[in-house]
Amino acid sequence: MATDWPIDTNLGDMSRRLGFFKNLQRVTNKIHATSDADEIILEMSEDICELFHCDRLTIYLVSDDRQSIVSKVKTGLASRQDIRLPISEQSIAGYVAATGKTVNIRDVYDHRELAGHSASLRFLKEIDERTGYRSKQMLVAPILNAQSNEMLGVVQLINNRSDAPFPAVAEEGVQALAQTLAVAFAQRQKTPAAVRRTRYDALVAEAIISAAEFELAQRSARRKSADIEDVLCTEFQVPLPAIGAALSTFFSVPYEPFLPDRIKPLDLLKNLKRDYVEANLWLPVEETPDGVVVVAIDPERVRSSRTVNNVFPKSRIAYRVTTRREFALTVDRFFGALSNMDSVGDLLSGLDDDESGDAAGSHAEVLSAAADNELVRLVNKIIVDACQQGASDIHIEPRPGKGKTLIRFRRDGSLSPYVEVPASYRNALIARLKIMSDLDISEKRRPQDGKMQFKKWGPLDVELRVATLPTAGGMEDVVLRILAAGEPIPLDRLGVTPHNLERLQALIAKPYGLFFVCGPTGSGKTTTLHSILSYINRPETKIWTAEDPVEITQKGLRQVQVNKKAGLDFATVMRAFLRADPDVIMVGEMRDKETVSIGIEASLTGHLVFATLHTNSAPESVNRLLDMGMDPFNFADALLGILAQRLAKRLCSACKEAYQPTPEEISQLLSEYCAEFRGTARWQQDPQAAAERVRQEWLERHASAGRFTLYRARGCAACAGSGYKGRVGLHELLTGTDLLKKQIQEHARVAELLATALNEGMHTLKMDGIEKVLSGITDLKQVRIVCIK
Repeated sequence: MATDWPIDTNLGDMSRRLGFFKNLQRVTNKIHATSDADEIILEMSEDICELFHCDRLTIYLVSDDRQSIVSKVKTGLASRQDIRLPISEQSIAGYVAATGKTVNIRDVYDHRELAGHSASLRFLKEIDERTGYRSKQMLVAPILNAQSNEMLGVVQLINNRSDAPFPAVAEEGVQALAQTLAVAFAQRQKTPAAVRRTRYDALVAEAIISAAEFELAQRSARRKSADIEDVLCTEFQVPLPAIGAALSTFFSVPYEPFLPDRIKPLDLLKNLKRDYVEANLWLPVEETPDGVVVVAIDPERVRSSRTVNNVFPKSRIAYRVTTRREFALTVDRFFGALSNMDSVGDLLSGLDDDESGDAAGSHAEVLSAAADNELVRLVNKIIVDACQQGASDIHIEPRPGKGKTLIRFRRDGSLSPYVEVPASYRNALIARLKIMSDLDISEKRRPQDGKMQFKKWGPLDVELRVATLPTAGGMEDVVLRILAAGEPIPLDRLGVTPHNLERLQALIAKPYGLFFVCGPTGSGKTTTLHSILSYINRPETKIWTAEDPVEITQKGLRQVQVNKKAGLDFATVMRAFLRADPDVIMVGEMRDKETVSIGIEASLTGHLVFATLHTNSAPESVNRLLDMGMDPFNFADALLGILAQRLAKRLCSACKEAYQPTPEEISQLLSEYCAEFRGTARWQQDPQAAAERVRQEWLERHASAGRFTLYRARGCAACAGSGYKGRVGLHELLTGTDLLKKQIQEHARVAELLATALNEGMHTLKMDGIEKVLSGITDLKQVRIVCIK
């Protein structure tokens, strides 16, 4: 069917001309005769190239938003990535789509020839630069609906094999081919499988937006050269699930939303690179009884290309559609944030998952595997990703037998799966972490703890605290705490309410005494203490700190790292401090009688002492210290105050949703708030009056025109769909007043201490949390989680 154009491009031979159109008629007849125009065009693309004696053929269709054209058929290009061109003079095909004119160009690199068509027309040479191919001749025709004159697409022929301009007969032929394609594509729009003209029409049908609003969205997208999905989300507040449902209706496949806790399916992704996934816009997410679930932005195009079937030849494929935003989030979830390092998937694909091998292996084999370059890079990547994602802890959890090793990150207080590592590498992974932490790799029966200076091994200057624990089945778990190095947070930005901040500043301004910060592990005690030290840090003040480890550094502080192996414990360091002329002493933790006794002694001899305690509340801390054997009179004299602290999840500022609470909801908040001080004198005298005073205080501080505004979690890309990002401190400040000190000397019960503190103005953790709910910082659900008694 090939046509050999003469070198002089003058087709004078009538029989040759008739032969060309006869072959063209065969092509058009096949297109007209089939019910699946897309498939027949794909099959006949090489025949079309032979017919027109050209190197390459590209057929574009107008996109749903009608602001660009997208390649439907490409020949000669190895890349499977769609070519998307704006309908404008930025490219030759885009110019044809914009003007509806057929162009026949001798050399696309000839600027004067292009200017003959339009002064601003240019050739998009980036594809040539990427592929190394040299485009020269180009014949491009518009695909127009004959009835409505609507632009449907563009057909483009590239490079006449005779290295001469395409002849006039080729112009006639390509216009005839374009007319046939127009009929085929227009007919396709009328078929039941594609009744809707755009993939978003279901939004109008379901009354989520009006037809006029959708038209405005299309115009805005064209004007801004933006994706219409982004316009619908940002300008018209259409939720992603609604867009996903519309896509599901259009493509007749289920909608697959982004799941932030989805575990990466390494077996499915081992042969896929991030660049390929982003170029082809499909991604396998899990294997189910229905087959391999593949999410795509355009499942119809992906299915017709049959690429997925080539990648998974022995599996059934279950297609799902998703939105562009959620597809990008899933790619980031699986491959990690873009960086100079390889993705974790790429690194794991380099590991040989020999399931038949012995996961234990000899000592020499484990050491060899631990030094494997791919495993070394994998461990570094895990730590870097954890730091970039704001994780506080990394949990390595091996499973016995052939079970894979699960790695989880703790972010904002909650654990979420990160990745799974093949079983045959679990011992090598643990050994690598032990090597980096200077631990004994041969010791597997006893817990070990150590520290890792990651800058020695990787690209980040961070320190990690490492703990190993033997678990069932001869396994070992490893937990890595990422130590928050950096500058202290200013005291007024610590999230302390004005009520507590004023009292706290008055206490820490005292020249001597004992002040505690208490709370469970990970509640931000050290961060708060360093903020306090930063507030009182002056050139005339000598401040010594004893910490394990030193996490936060600041100028003016002399900081000592506790080293138990060298005999340098907290008590030893504190005794040394008393001989080093201190003004202020900060102790990382007071956990034994000796350390507390030295702290009380130092505070009574004219020093200001700060320390942390692992207790649940401020009043309980008093009894805990007395139970250690402290003299109640000395302790009462030394005590300045105790600050109890918890961390609650903060509502994501980018997506939190404001609403007007019902009177019942406000009454519930008030009831929980007042329940905290029901044993106090002000409650017992007149409960209703006490509750009403609280309500009036709330109206003055938190209401506008007598109405409260609360916020609830919604979920967005910034917070990975959770609705929460970051954490906020909840505080309970007990002040060492004269009455409280008298009760301490009399060994009063916790309930009596609590009642006295509340009568003197203390707010409990829950009361402080409810204040932050009313301020729109968090919600009651998070306050209840961290304030359980």
